Amino acid sequence: MTKSSLRSISGGIAAIVALCGAPFLPAQFSITPAAAADYDVGSMHISQPWARATPKGADNGAGYMTITNKGSTADRVSCISDDASKQCQIHSMTMEGGVMKMRPVEGGLEIKPGETVTLKPGGYHMMFVDLNHPLEQGKSVEAELKFDQAGTVKVEYPIAAIGAPAPGAAAGGGTMMMQGPSGGAMSGPGGGMQMGK
Repeated sequence: MTKSSLRSISGGIAAIVALCGAPFLPAQFSITPAAAADYDVGSMHISQPWARATPKGADNGAGYMTITNKGSTADRVSCISDDASKQCQIHSMTMEGGVMKMRPVEGGLEIKPGETVTLKPGGYHMMFVDLNHPLEQGKSVEAELKFDQAGTVKVEYPIAAIGAPAPGAAAGGGTMMMQGPSGGAMSGPGGGMQMGK
């Protein structure tokens, strides 16, 4: 196995832990993030923003939040920039034929009037792509979000432990299998994972 393959595999494992949790981690590592601030921009309300710490060598990280549209028209949200990575995107995760697929949400994530959308592990999430440095527990990531109608807002995402559950959620999660870039699979019960562009 080449050094490049090992780096890709370890980066992939780190991404899985950051995105889906790690039920095998000891309880002392499953600390929830510090209380986060809420944000309002136009008719949009953002609550409980948080991110997970990443191990050294991880290429990507993930952030989460709940967004409520208190207005009478739909709006779309995108991530413009963040201070931890070269690019941030909102991604979806879906199961297709036993394979978990993760893709950027093109054109922004729609939030209908009166709707609350939760970005959480295993579902919609913020993807911090090509990290400048590992995300460290106890620190935070600042991201700028753009709503098509409501405008822009800077949001602080307090960083919780690797594999931490969402605020108010029970610890634990599922196990996944991920196919590496060379075609080899990293196995475990559950299926595979593909990242689309």
